[in-house]
Amino acid sequence: MIHPDEAWKRIEAHLAPLDIEPVERRQAVGRVLARGLAATVDVPGGDVSAMDGYALPGPVPPGERRPVAGTVAAGDPPGFTLAAPAVARIMTGAPVPRGADRVVPVEASDGGREWATFSAEAKPGDHIRRRGEILRQGDPLLPEGSLLTPGALALLATHGHALLPVHRAPRVAVLSTGDEVVSPEATPAPGQLRDSHTDFLLAAGRSMGLAFEPLGIAPDRVDALTALVGRGLGSDVLLLCGGVSMGEFDLVEGVLARLGCRTELDAVAIQPGKPLVFAVHPGGVVFGLPGNPASAMVAFWLFVRPALRILLGGRGSFWGDALAGVLDAPLPGTGPRDRFLPASAAVRDGVLHLTPHQPKGSHDLATFARGTALVRVRAGAAPAPVGAACEALLLL
Repeated sequence: MIHPDEAWKRIEAHLAPLDIEPVERRQAVGRVLARGLAATVDVPGGDVSAMDGYALPGPVPPGERRPVAGTVAAGDPPGFTLAAPAVARIMTGAPVPRGADRVVPVEASDGGREWATFSAEAKPGDHIRRRGEILRQGDPLLPEGSLLTPGALALLATHGHALLPVHRAPRVAVLSTGDEVVSPEATPAPGQLRDSHTDFLLAAGRSMGLAFEPLGIAPDRVDALTALVGRGLGSDVLLLCGGVSMGEFDLVEGVLARLGCRTELDAVAIQPGKPLVFAVHPGGVVFGLPGNPASAMVAFWLFVRPALRILLGGRGSFWGDALAGVLDAPLPGTGPRDRFLPASAAVRDGVLHLTPHQPKGSHDLATFARGTALVRVRAGAAPAPVGAACEALLLL
C-alpha cells in the first residue's frame, strides 16, 4: 500500500497528450489546443466609434449648435468625410469619418438629426476605438495548451479559425464485473445488485466532453472476463470496476497479466478506494477501480479524471485542483490513511463553505451521491470543529 502522492507519480509517468487531430470549432468545446493560433485580422479593423453619438472635427463648446452632415452606421464602409463646422451622427462600431477626431455620446446632446447642440465637450480621441488596439494581424491569439472554453471559441470565430488543432480525445472503455451485478433495468434476485458503476462513469465522462464505451458486465469467470478485457484493451483507457481485492473471485489482476499488462500499483493508502489497480500495456493504460461504489467514485475523481485531462493535453494532478475552505459541520479525525468524505459545497461572501456528510462505509452510495466536493482528512488528523479550515476538491 503506497501513499496517494506516490501512486500519482507512478500513474503520471505513463501519461502524455495524445496525437493531434483537427476538430471543427463548434465541436471543440472542452478540448485543448495542440498548437498556438494567431490573429488573422486587426481588432478593431479600423478606427470605430465606441458610442452612439456624434463624430466631431475638433472641439465644440457646450451649447454650440452644429449642422449634421449625415449618419454613419455600423457596417458602413469607411470613406465618409467630415469638414467643420459639420458633425456626423455615428453608431457604436461605425467607422470614424475622415476629419473627425472625437465622439460625443448622444446623452451629451439634444439628439438632433439635422442640427445638434452639445451639453459637454470631448477631448481628442474620446470614445474612439483605434485600429488594432486589441490585436494586430499575426499577434498570438491563444497559446498551445489553451482550454477551449466558450469564450475562447468565440474569439477564434472572429478570426475565422474553422478547424482547430487539438489533442485527440482518449478512447475510454468501461467494464463492470461480478456475478452479483445485473443491469439497472433488471430486477435483482436475492444476493444481486444493480450496476451503478457504468452510469457513474459514463456521466463523469460526459462531464469532461468524453463519450465512454460501455462493455457491459463480466461474470466472475476467467474466460468471459479475459474476452471482455481483451476488447477493452483496444481503447486508450480501460476502466474496470470490481474484482481487484484479495478474494477468491477477484480475477482482474491475473487476467491483466495474462493479456500482457504490467501492474504498477494495486493498493493506495486512501479511504475509501484502497484496492486501486493501475496497469500499463503497449496500447494504453488500465484502471482497476474498487467494487464498492464510493471507492470507485473517489478513485475516479482523484486519479482517473486528472489522468484523462493529461491525455487531452491539459494539466492534471492528484489533489492539485483542491481549494481551501471552511467547515460548516464537524470533520472527524482519521487513522493511518488519508480519508475522503463527500461534502456539499457553497460559496458565500467569497468563501468556500463545506458541509461534510458521514457515510456508513464505502458501500454507502446514497451519502456519496449527495456530495459536490470531496473533503480530505489527512492521515492521523484530529477531529476538526465547525469553522475550521479544510481542503476540498470540487466535483462539478
